[in-house]
Amino acid sequence: MHRTIALLVAAVALLPAREVVTVKGSDTMVILVQRWAELYMKKDAGITVQVTGGGTGTGVSALINGSTDIAMASRPLKATERAKLKKRNGTGGVEIRVARDAVSVYVNGKNPVQELTLEQLRRIYLGEIRRWSEVGGTDAPIILYSRENNSGTYVFFKDEVLEGRDFAPGALNMPGTASVVHAVAKDPNGIGFGGAAYAKNVRTVKMKMDAASPAVLPTEKAVSEGAYPVSRSLYLYLAQRPSGAAKRFVDWLLGAEGQKVVSAVGYFPLR
Repeated sequence: MHRTIALLVAAVALLPAREVVTVKGSDTMVILVQRWAELYMKKDAGITVQVTGGGTGTGVSALINGSTDIAMASRPLKATERAKLKKRNGTGGVEIRVARDAVSVYVNGKNPVQELTLEQLRRIYLGEIRRWSEVGGTDAPIILYSRENNSGTYVFFKDEVLEGRDFAPGALNMPGTASVVHAVAKDPNGIGFGGAAYAKNVRTVKMKMDAASPAVLPTEKAVSEGAYPVSRSLYLYLAQRPSGAAKRFVDWLLGAEGQKVVSAVGYFPLR
């Protein structure tokens, strides 16, 4: 018995060590990168890809302090983050655009509101429009669901939709996009926003650039043509140019096979 165990231990010791690539950050991207990791590890037996969320800010901080190999980000790096990376690593980091996304606007399935202009959405989240009746709905209060401030989606929405202004004080900050969707699915008066791939058990509102523009859903066509008013790129960031296992993984996900996964998950592939 002891001899058998010893032989097994010796056999395991002879196996080549697996290279570990750690990826951390954007909750928007977790479902995509986890799927990439699952599929890629079946193809490359020499690599283990460990994926965790926590928000874009968390991932970027981990990249800066050296506790992750790759940061997932649903927004570009800030100048201050690049400066910290450069101070630690001598470079402002390497940006790799990996997919496209539309920031979808979710409402409860019972909500009669079908479309909003970008200006109406802005005024709703600034607290200037407070009742659904002001945008064609029932006479009920609008309950705002948002993300925490370490979220790239929060930062993107604040910059692009709210034009840098603060969210209404009553907005309820949720720990992840899945939490936003779950809350809106239970709240007939709720509204939320997040990645296109998360829109399950809620209704996605059609968006209009302005009152004269057509109302469009966040489809690949609408995003690629620029018709959808709130779209963005999704990124991976590394401190240095990728090499070894990280390079093999990144090269694969940027290729045809990896980009098919983007569509399967619910985001939009690069063009």
